[in-house]
Amino acid sequence: GVHRQILFTTVGWFVGYYLAKRTEYIHAKRDRELFEYVRQHPEDFKTTEKRRIGELLEDFYPVR
Repeated sequence: GVHRQILFTTVGWFVGYYLAKRTEYIHAKRDRELFEYVRQHPEDFKTTEKRRIGELLEDFYPVR
């Protein structure tokens, strides 16, 4: 009946909330570890000079 729907909805909401918080924690932990690694090893992650958008795109030649 209705009481089961309310129970399953409540349980589903709590499980979903817990799983969302856990995935956010795992991703934040991974990001923190990767940023720390990048900070400690700058020679592995050299920055390239910025290019303009015109340098990235090919020339446009209309075809009829």
